[in-house]
Amino acid sequence: MNQTYDDELLEMGEEEDTISNKYLTFTLGENSYGIPIAHVRDIIEMQKIAVVPDMPSYVKGVINLRGKIIPVVDMRTRLGMPFREYDNRTCIIVIELKNTLIGLIVDVVEEVLEILPSAIEPAPHFRGVEAQERYLKGIGKVGDRLKILLDVERVIYDEDIETIQKAGKA
Repeated sequence: MNQTYDDELLEMGEEEDTISNKYLTFTLGENSYGIPIAHVRDIIEMQKIAVVPDMPSYVKGVINLRGKIIPVVDMRTRLGMPFREYDNRTCIIVIELKNTLIGLIVDVVEEVLEILPSAIEPAPHFRGVEAQERYLKGIGKVGDRLKILLDVERVIYDEDIETIQKAGKA
């Protein structure tokens, strides 16, 4: 069956709409987190990381993924959690932000879930915790489970993206 160009564009537009409420979920410690699937480019197993000097503590270094040098961020360290040794379930989620590929090291990748805006509550506000709140997009309710939804563009600051881009070129 042949499709017209307009049909293909319509399908692409429909596909985009279907990903707008989808999140890739993963765990860090006991909590489950989600990031918009629109940013996700790949999920890979843990790889050898080349350390790059003078990076923020949460930037663990760079990896070579199919010929591209990609900086990697340990999400535990980035979110102020204690470091945990990497194991066979540790994964790297490769995301794209501002035309830059960045690897996010997470404990375990869970699944892709659709979380409708009506099932997302605003992030709670606590005095003295504003730094962590800026990373949060909200709390998604999926049945009886909660997913902490991260704003990946805020997890990685603009100035950090510049630093990370330099690491990828080192």
